[in-house]
Amino acid sequence: MTFDSKSLLSVLLCRSGRRLYALPLTHVRETMRALPIDPVPSMSDFLLGLALIRGVPVPVLDCARLLGSALSTRVSRFVTLTLGERQLALAVDGVIGVRQLSAAALADIAPLLDGCDDGLVQSIATLDAELLLVLRAGRMVPEEMWEALAVGDGAI
Repeated sequence: MTFDSKSLLSVLLCRSGRRLYALPLTHVRETMRALPIDPVPSMSDFLLGLALIRGVPVPVLDCARLLGSALSTRVSRFVTLTLGERQLALAVDGVIGVRQLSAAALADIAPLLDGCDDGLVQSIATLDAELLLVLRAGRMVPEEMWEALAVGDGAI
């Protein structure tokens, strides 16, 4: 991904387990408290099931498991993403809020899918290319950047 180093990009910071993620705000539809999930049998373990969001059944993915961690145990929030005409919900432990990050800072930190199992990434690519594009645009936020965001004005 190429960035104009002078621009600021809006991201939604959310947490799953000990990891902090920056999702491009352009793909985020809304955040909400976690809703009841109906499991879907015989699916990938990162697919928790379907939740009824605004009258529409929406697939819910465990963000921690999707990105290579253990299953989340304290899912408290959903982050709904727009994928073309569809939506998808990421189950996360918490939503920190919207921050402005410089394109240069984002370019220097690891993409969300770095370190993920290649088979998992290939599965996502096969099943949902639009989701793969959104996840590739997201970033892992290192602790030192999070500390700078927490004490600053919300922009780096």
